Amino acid sequence: MIDLYYWPTPNGHKITMFLEEAGLEYTIHPVDISAGDQFKPEFLRISPNNRMPAIIDRSPVDSGAPVSVFESGAILVYLADKVGKLLPQDLRDRTATLEWVFWQVGGLGPMAGQNHHFVQYSPERIAYAMDRYVKETNRLYGVLNRRLAGRDFIVGDNYSIADIAAYPWIVPWKRQQQDLESFPNLRRWFEAVRGRPSTQRAYARGEPYTNRPTVTEEGKKILFGQTAQSGSAAS
Repeated sequence: MIDLYYWPTPNGHKITMFLEEAGLEYTIHPVDISAGDQFKPEFLRISPNNRMPAIIDRSPVDSGAPVSVFESGAILVYLADKVGKLLPQDLRDRTATLEWVFWQVGGLGPMAGQNHHFVQYSPERIAYAMDRYVKETNRLYGVLNRRLAGRDFIVGDNYSIADIAAYPWIVPWKRQQQDLESFPNLRRWFEAVRGRPSTQRAYARGEPYTNRPTVTEEGKKILFGQTAQSGSAAS
């Protein structure tokens, strides 16, 4: 059994997508990031960076004590190794899969996240910042579009954690000021991943939390006003 500490953000969706695809049993523990749940001491014990998602694996493969993992990319690799699925064992394909997972966690996610912040949430309309991150998101879409030329999935014929990592960050393409019609290979791949039953089940699991009220001004202060003291205050 996996305990999943979750909120329906792109990084949260990655983990439900994997768990549904792999058929693992899991229990969702909601972490309302707008209410400050990420600063609760019990959560910080498993996620010291006060970010979700995080997991506790109650039945690790070594039959030892429960294992906790934070950071979405690390969780995907851990779970793929646990079940022996969605991360190839072949040296070259495994390396390529990990390259693209790290591309997402180090590039697509942070740049699209800054895009979301400055275009959707910033109290000041900073033209330079908006232009910078919308263009960088566009560049990264182009990188992925070129990679998908002649490939069903990011690493060849087989669906993997590379696809799971990237997909939720493409879902909000309209909010990111992008046009999927400009990226035909990416569009084809996006529709294929969206149509997977496991993807649909994963997003359905998030619906009870998605239909909460929009982020309040107080919630924005919690989300965007964090300092070193924010994390230590609850520990």
